[in-house]
Amino acid sequence: MSVKCWKAGTSAEHPNASREPQRCREKERERRRRRRWRLIEEKHEDYPRCLSEQAGRASRLASRVRGRLEAEGGSGEEDRMEEKKQFLCGVVEGFYGRPWSMDQRKVLFQWMQNWGLNTYLYGPKDDLKHRLLWREVYSPEEESQLRTLIVEAKSRGLKFVYALSPGQDIVFSSSCDLTLLKRKLRQVSDLGCQAFAILFDDIDHSMCQADSEAFSSFAHAQVTVTNEIYRFLGEPPVFLFCPTEYCGSLCSPSVSKSPYLQTVGEDLLPNITVVWTGSKVISRKLSVDCLAEVESVLQRPPLIWDNLHANDYDSRRLFLGPFKGREPQLKSHLRGLLLNPNCEFEANYIPLHTLGSWHRTGKEERKDEECDYCSDRALSAALRDWMEELNQPLQAGRQSSRADQRSAPTSRCKTPDRPDCPSTLRGTSTVAKLPVFPLNSSSPPSSPPTKVKGERELREGEKRRPNQPSQPNQQPPGSKNGAPSGGGKGQKAQGRALCSGKGLLSESQVRLLVGLHYLPHEHGPSAQKLLQDLTWLKTNCHLVSTSGKKAPPQKSDEWRGRASRFLSLCEDIAQLHCSVVGGANRAVLYDLYPYVWDLRNMALVAKAFICWLDGRVLSDSSALGTWRNCFHWCGKSSGADLLGVDSEPWVFKGGVSGEVQMLLPIGSSSELFTHPPPLFPTSRLYNIRPYHSKDKVELYRMVRQLHLRTQGGQESSAAHPDVIGDRCLGPCLALCPEYSFILEDELGVCGCVLGILDVRSFAKRCQASWMPAMRDKYPAKGGNAYPNTQDLIRLMEEDQGEYPDSLLYHFPSQLRLDALPELVDISVSRTLLTALLTALKANGKGHEFCIECAPLICCKRGKWNTKSDINPPFWSGKVALYTLKDYGNCSHISEQYTNMLFRGLTHSCSPAQGYTEEPQNIEN
Repeated sequence: MSVKCWKAGTSAEHPNASREPQRCREKERERRRRRRWRLIEEKHEDYPRCLSEQAGRASRLASRVRGRLEAEGGSGEEDRMEEKKQFLCGVVEGFYGRPWSMDQRKVLFQWMQNWGLNTYLYGPKDDLKHRLLWREVYSPEEESQLRTLIVEAKSRGLKFVYALSPGQDIVFSSSCDLTLLKRKLRQVSDLGCQAFAILFDDIDHSMCQADSEAFSSFAHAQVTVTNEIYRFLGEPPVFLFCPTEYCGSLCSPSVSKSPYLQTVGEDLLPNITVVWTGSKVISRKLSVDCLAEVESVLQRPPLIWDNLHANDYDSRRLFLGPFKGREPQLKSHLRGLLLNPNCEFEANYIPLHTLGSWHRTGKEERKDEECDYCSDRALSAALRDWMEELNQPLQAGRQSSRADQRSAPTSRCKTPDRPDCPSTLRGTSTVAKLPVFPLNSSSPPSSPPTKVKGERELREGEKRRPNQPSQPNQQPPGSKNGAPSGGGKGQKAQGRALCSGKGLLSESQVRLLVGLHYLPHEHGPSAQKLLQDLTWLKTNCHLVSTSGKKAPPQKSDEWRGRASRFLSLCEDIAQLHCSVVGGANRAVLYDLYPYVWDLRNMALVAKAFICWLDGRVLSDSSALGTWRNCFHWCGKSSGADLLGVDSEPWVFKGGVSGEVQMLLPIGSSSELFTHPPPLFPTSRLYNIRPYHSKDKVELYRMVRQLHLRTQGGQESSAAHPDVIGDRCLGPCLALCPEYSFILEDELGVCGCVLGILDVRSFAKRCQASWMPAMRDKYPAKGGNAYPNTQDLIRLMEEDQGEYPDSLLYHFPSQLRLDALPELVDISVSRTLLTALLTALKANGKGHEFCIECAPLICCKRGKWNTKSDINPPFWSGKVALYTLKDYGNCSHISEQYTNMLFRGLTHSCSPAQGYTEEPQNIEN
């Protein structure tokens, strides 16, 4: 039976009025209360006596509160009435995760005062004494901090609401628990707090046996304790109650028919405000009709606990967009609205700024009818103000005062990970100093520590790195006209070759940042463009395939033109990452870096993949169709909205990064994408692109340098300069260059990954063409200037020795990864690996092809160290083999990447499938 919606101020009759007269309903309610108390008296004879004693203490506390209000000046009753009429609008610190620091809360109070907000609710879920250890009182030190916070809020004209969450383990019928609850709230009240909240959210509906015998329902138990606490505190003008069914999707069977909400509406004292989140936990919009329905059931206007910008459910998402989807006209149906924002404090500037605009709009409606809230206009105003905040030299955690920070000189120096380089590479501008605090520490340090030994070694090692003759983003000669290359085109690419390092974020970069991290149900313009272009390029990649029907030139040009725009956007994301890391605001870096870093890595993979598609992907008639059309959505709506009707945002995790990931051939392999950011951020610009023939000289030089480091830095004069390169990289670069990717930074090539799609066929081709070429290059007798290289051919033949058939059956592909040890951000190497796996999967054979990770195997002089019985325990389908070979640089690779592969790829091993031990470590 549907319930008719009732709106305040209309002539429509309240739905409850048709059931019985108001007087009869009040008598029936009183009769129910008396009957419940008789049941309690029969089973718990001492309970009424305890309540009587507690009521006496509550009366005394109420007298003290009234006396304190009167002593502060004015009539206490008038102030209470005024507070009850005030619309509460502000912030609730109620997320799961590390609570904000005291300094951050003081900055928050300043923001709220400037933007016209009036209420702050303290309720962080991970504060032990708020939820888990709610029975314990605060220590003297904690009391002092809480008192300081309450005083600071009052000085800013804010209402401080203290919330407690005892619902996880409270025994509602226990007089002891009730006494402890009152003791805790009395302690906070004595500190000067005059507004409170009792939260019963996110708990189980079940009750213990004692509670089941004492109360008729779960709602009855909660309401009884809440009413008692409310009276004990002297009936404060602001007292909030968060029910267990706090949104429409949690109500059973519906909002209007929920017995739980009906009990709350009937039995909860009328001056207690009920908290509500909307139709969902995270509601896209709040409508007048839905709020009117809730108001009818609860018999009072609710207070909205708004989770629009909450991000504690997804570690890869951040919400920087404006306050949206809530019309100011909703205020007539609400007691207030409190925004539960991002866990990262610095990410909340725009959400709270635009919330203040929304709140002020409601006050100005009567003066100017045309003055209405516009989220886009509010966003533009917030962006202008945030620009000044972003470029302030603030320490991580805002641990120094604004005045001190403004008076301190802002120095600019080279980054710790970038050595003195030639002016042709370094450019004319200097680079901002990078933070040296670890990003995953429990709390950011107030001042940067001294440089560690590893950092000095990093500087010294990179100073020894040879200068590179060419720019990393230069388009290779001989590439197709208009074809996308790894580093963009022309002057634009050259201008982005280095991070500007000025420490100032431009307005376009800030808009890009906001657009990529917009709202849970909606993407910003930049994210829409990124996803739309990637989807189109992937869907139409047959226009630039290696085989099949040749596409019309205009179609190919269209694909390459759109690819060029997509690559330009990826470069903007990389430059944004560089600017955030090199900026002066350490507080913003500390909070936003994991998200900007994750999106930067995803953009590197997507960029490399689009570059690789041109002229390397197979035709549309191949197995490409198994991944090319796997997703048909993108654009303004987020992935969660297309997976279900009005679903919660956590249904599809990852945000823009997650959706780009799912558009790649290996998008379902989450192990490749979920890993923590580096401890020490680096503003170095990295680029991943397909291999070109001009890169051979630099790659050979790189592997020779790695070999020299393992040999003590001395190279034998009797050794040919190409020996190491021909042995390590030569076969792959010559026979399957389409599966080779280059990692480069401002200084040039710093890593590579080489792949072999089919090891069996590759070995045959190697014996047929590569080995004869090597015999001619290194003759065994006569005319050889390098006599010590005569054993090279034998070693190469051993390297290409036979692989076990059982191994190749399950793992037909192979790869090799090399990188210089100067890399501060090892995740870039993992991103390089992901780029190759994307290409292997795209050209994989058959519909069952899927990248897998085999147990890590080492081949030294052709001898395999492996388990006797290899049973592939990972993922599903046919596979690629990961091998690391000892060619003089295995020690370096094992040090940097073995643990990475073990942690990120092999941890999904299923013992039920026959593999129960960790793979054998690499020999050095």
